[in-house]
Amino acid sequence: MKKISNSWKNAFPAENVGTQYFDEFKTRAENVAAIVHRVKTTAEAKAIIIDIIKDAKAKKVVATQEIVPPASNFKAALHDMGVELFTDQSDIRTHADTSDIGIAGVEFGIAETGSVCEDGLAIEQRLITTLPSTSIVIMHSGNVARNITTAFEIIAQVFNQGYISFITGPSRTSDIERVLTIGVHGPSKLIIIAVDEDNREV
Repeated sequence: MKKISNSWKNAFPAENVGTQYFDEFKTRAENVAAIVHRVKTTAEAKAIIIDIIKDAKAKKVVATQEIVPPASNFKAALHDMGVELFTDQSDIRTHADTSDIGIAGVEFGIAETGSVCEDGLAIEQRLITTLPSTSIVIMHSGNVARNITTAFEIIAQVFNQGYISFITGPSRTSDIERVLTIGVHGPSKLIIIAVDEDNREV
C-alpha cells in the first residue's frame, strides 16, 4: 500500500520520542477507553491477536500486508479457526464494511493525548481502521512522541500531500441529547499493541 512516507522514523527527534513516554501514552489511551498491550516480540503480538479474534467469535478479518504479509502463516492459523482473512487491496475494499476486526499499523503514539498517528494515504488503510467494529493497531513501543507539538514537527518533515489521522480511543459521540454513545461512527473497540522489537509483521 502507498504511504505518505516510508521513513517516518527518520523524522523523530530523539529527545522527544521514545519509550520514556510510553507509560504516559498508555495511561492516557486507556483513559479514553483504548486497550493497550505492550509485548517484546511479534510472536507475542500474534498470540494476543488470535485471542482477541477467538474472544470476539470473529468470522471475517481485514489486515494490511504491512502487518500480515503474504508469506505469513497467520492466514493458515485463522483458517483453522474458521476465520476468513483478507489482505489484498481489492478484497479489503470489498470486505472491510462487513468484517469483525481490522488490523493495521500506525506510525507513532502521542503521550500527551493517548492518540496514535496513522499514515492513511491508502484508502484501504483507512477502511481497515474505520469500518470493522474492532480496530487493532500495531506500533513500535519506542515510537511515542512526547506531545502534539512534537507530532506536528514530525509530520511537517514527511508530509507533502495525502491523508493523516489521529485516532484517540474508540468512536464516540454525544451529539444527541448529550448522551455518550460508543461505536456509532467507527469502531466500538480500539486495541493498541506496542511491540518492543523493530518489526510489526505477525
